[in-house]
Amino acid sequence: MSSNTVFFCKECGYESSKWLGKCPGCNNWNSFVEEKVSKKSNTHNRGIATTFDNKSEVKKLNDITVGKTVRIDTGYEELNRVFGSGLVEGSLTLIGGEPGIGKSTLIMQICNNLSKHGKVLYVSGEESDTQIKLRADRLGVKSDEILFLSETSISHIEDKVDNITPKFCIIDSIQTMYDEEISAVPGSISQVKEVTARMMYLAKRKNITVIVIGHVTKDGVIAGPRILEHMVDTVLYIEGERFFSHRIVRCVKNRFGSTNEIGIFEMQDVGMVEVANMSEMFLSDTNSNLPGTSIVATVEGTSTILLEVQALTSHSYYNNPRRVGNGIDLNRLNMILAVLEKRCNMNLGTQDVYVNIIGGMRVDEPAVDLAVAMAIVSSNKNKIIDKQTVFIGEIGLTGEVRSINNVEKRVREIAKMGYKNIVCNKRQMENLKNSLERIDINLIGISTIDEAISYILR
Repeated sequence: MSSNTVFFCKECGYESSKWLGKCPGCNNWNSFVEEKVSKKSNTHNRGIATTFDNKSEVKKLNDITVGKTVRIDTGYEELNRVFGSGLVEGSLTLIGGEPGIGKSTLIMQICNNLSKHGKVLYVSGEESDTQIKLRADRLGVKSDEILFLSETSISHIEDKVDNITPKFCIIDSIQTMYDEEISAVPGSISQVKEVTARMMYLAKRKNITVIVIGHVTKDGVIAGPRILEHMVDTVLYIEGERFFSHRIVRCVKNRFGSTNEIGIFEMQDVGMVEVANMSEMFLSDTNSNLPGTSIVATVEGTSTILLEVQALTSHSYYNNPRRVGNGIDLNRLNMILAVLEKRCNMNLGTQDVYVNIIGGMRVDEPAVDLAVAMAIVSSNKNKIIDKQTVFIGEIGLTGEVRSINNVEKRVREIAKMGYKNIVCNKRQMENLKNSLERIDINLIGISTIDEAISYILR
């Protein structure tokens, strides 16, 4: 058994014999960590190099035949859309989330649905069989096709998979698994990288669909090297606030579909329940209309969601007024405030400004600019905005309201939710009038942010 000390980059997994201030692989600073690694010499080595029985051959690209991609129904329309019309057979999926967010609950429910398509092997390195059974009983999971294994050794797991030949394999969690040929502790960079690589080749060699659960750090990224996300086929994050019951399943990598999709679930006593109407969840529960609120239609993948934006401006007693944005980028908020001061002559330099997206949702697209600006103006002027009006548009630095994408899709969702007025880019509204003749909604076209302010202050 040979033992040596090596240094790994936490971001890309680059290996070095000595510590480096800057990683040559990804150019990140101070990302190297030290690990003692011992590799045991073993004639029965089951490493990555011997995983495939046949050697690869060089082929012409035009001679490669592509078969039909098999998609497996997860039992949830929200999740199928995030995966891209279903889970791909033989793929490796990584699901991350904070402790208690509902990862194991959602996986157990998925197992119940996947068991209809074949045998499911649930491998847990954190919980006993009694704990898993209690969760299954609570969720009403009673399938004979679900098998449980409490194990942390990747070699033993491979042996069981060879004997059982399941169609699906669940690993909970990747940080608890280890390769006995590496002396590093479970969860270390070398262990996570090796175990993930062996699970990937296992999935490809036996055409087994593997779902791996990963813990996240305090920064909200999956613990371990970033190369972990590069190795798998699909990466999903389960997001949510501890004070809210809804959970957002967000796709950040997908080799078989779009990475812009999200799925909305609600955590209940019976587990994770799909949310049929996303917009109703994120709109305010109160019927009263108060200054500082506006409505915006945002697009996440193929879904259009109506969100409520709230803003509050108050006199600041400090030299540096506070700027707080929950659910939107703070730099974008500062840009909107600068445009309101410069182009609209609004004195916000002495005001604390707070902006919040109701429901804990985070929105990054620029189409929310106009709604944020109108909510700020409404609070500052103490003027109530008509609750039947929706604002969509990007604000430029010169104060113009720019066009946005998927506007027709947004308009149809707004009309579906019963709103009567839409304030948006003037040229885009004129192009829409012909295609939306049957929709009973008032399209209000504007060119600058001044015209939008005049509309709400009229």
